[in-house]
Amino acid sequence: MEYYAGLDVSLKEISICVVAGDGKTIARGVSPADPEGVAGWFRNRDLRPRRIVHDSGMLSIWLQRGMTRLGLPATCIDARKAHKSLSARLNESDVADAEGLAQFARTGWFTPVHIRSEDADRLRSLIGARERLIRLRKDLEGHIRGVLKTFGIRMTGMGQGRQRQAFRDQLAKAGETDPVLRAIADGFIAAHAALCQAADDLDKAVKGRAKAHPVARRLMTIPGVGPVNALSFIALVDDPGRFSRTSDVGAFLGLTPKRHQSGEVDWSGRVSKCGDGAMRGLLFEAASCLIRQVKRFSPLKSWAVLLAGRRGFRKAAVATARKIAVLMLTLCKSETDYEWTKEATS
Repeated sequence: MEYYAGLDVSLKEISICVVAGDGKTIARGVSPADPEGVAGWFRNRDLRPRRIVHDSGMLSIWLQRGMTRLGLPATCIDARKAHKSLSARLNESDVADAEGLAQFARTGWFTPVHIRSEDADRLRSLIGARERLIRLRKDLEGHIRGVLKTFGIRMTGMGQGRQRQAFRDQLAKAGETDPVLRAIADGFIAAHAALCQAADDLDKAVKGRAKAHPVARRLMTIPGVGPVNALSFIALVDDPGRFSRTSDVGAFLGLTPKRHQSGEVDWSGRVSKCGDGAMRGLLFEAASCLIRQVKRFSPLKSWAVLLAGRRGFRKAAVATARKIAVLMLTLCKSETDYEWTKEATS
């Protein structure tokens, strides 16, 4: 007889339920929240499920990789869609959720989730760390600006220097006017310098990875696409082959309009904003850079500029972002560079 298992995962333990092919519950239990614990639970009961289902969460990527290495037929499913079905039950508990996931495994009524490779997660971690340090630096600068305005001190702009020495110089000068401000300046100057240096080091690491990555170099031939955009796209997509059509990446990134159709009602709204918001923001920045800053003309820029003239900048930037995403996926699949041509007549 074939068996199917559902795992309801928490940080410390996993609730497990095994059902037979006819839907009857065969076994229930709890195991430690690690792949070896799950494998040992099945081994101790001499159970070999045909399919094991667990929903996406904080530990899902690590668990999926570990169970796959141990030979367990595990599948990670979309937690959002699973929740809609599981929430229909009157009583909610880990045991009940595990049973519901086991029934999903038996019926096949679920949407599997792609588990990224470890290399892709390393890229995402590197880019995320760089972004976090930049945000911390901006938060620190904004806090200091607000504090000093209370005393009538207005700091000027710092320019484009990576180390932003001008900010620390102004803060040190403000500290000379008051002992309390002196104490604040001493602590924040050191913290600001450390943040700037760390952010600069990670920025160099990102550019170095992009320069050494053949796919990233290929994507950076697209106007408006830089190292961060290229590496973020590579890490997010991971496997271009999982998109049967290149146009599907627009919906994957939430850059396609929402549609509601029922009876005589049929309308299209704004973009769905599903998927990764950070990648969507980077694509919007790339599109804005293409329309406003890139001087060299290309068919892509010509199309974007003409669209901005007809529909306005924001709508044109969103449409251009979607087009850039499709183009990036196309270059990943075809293993070719973007071909610049002379600008067509506008």
